[in-house]
Amino acid sequence: MSRLILFNKPFQVLSQFTDSEGRNTLADFITEPGIYPAGRLDYDSEGLLLLTNDGKLQHRIASPDMKLPKTYVIQVEGNITEKALQQLRRGVCLKDGQTRPAKARKIDNPELPPRTPPVRERKNIPTSWVELIISEGRNRQVRRMSAAVGFPTLRLIRTCIGDWKLDNLKSGEHKEIDVNLPVATKPTAGASKNGSRTRNIRTNSGKNGNRPHSKSHNSAGNKRHTGKPKR
Repeated sequence: MSRLILFNKPFQVLSQFTDSEGRNTLADFITEPGIYPAGRLDYDSEGLLLLTNDGKLQHRIASPDMKLPKTYVIQVEGNITEKALQQLRRGVCLKDGQTRPAKARKIDNPELPPRTPPVRERKNIPTSWVELIISEGRNRQVRRMSAAVGFPTLRLIRTCIGDWKLDNLKSGEHKEIDVNLPVATKPTAGASKNGSRTRNIRTNSGKNGNRPHSKSHNSAGNKRHTGKPKR
């Protein structure tokens, strides 16, 4: 049985447990030792980040070979056009090559809680919201894709990784579930499609004294997961 933590990462939090520059990290929200990020989410992005104590599960989630779909809700500058959405669906040519075809659709304002600090918007330029689903994880890919079709991203929230969803987790909160490997291909009684069961919910939502219990949370065991966060 593997442990999997679903975390709603706030804006301007690093997807790692240590930082030499004094920025907010996962250690400000998650105190369990022996848990590591499975993949990354940029410092200036929000939403679902998965963490686990199991290396095989970590690889399954983070490896680009698995092509695990990831869903994003993005606020873009301007009223996005159907032409731009079609470009995203076909794949966009970036400096590091053509992206895989994505699923893209314009959505209504999801009425998300305001970001802290708030998004800087220009009074004379409207904004719109897009749901984008991709199956690869290049550096800052979603932002580069939206910019390439003429609609820069102002705010980015990841809502889903594979079958795991952000659901009603508030910013800074996390919940823990148990996962059986190999991942089930069909749902079983009481389990999701990925063979997981909800275990408990924790509601750490900021710097409120919930620091790691021991040095093991910030020890060399985490160094291999540090570095610049990826999208």
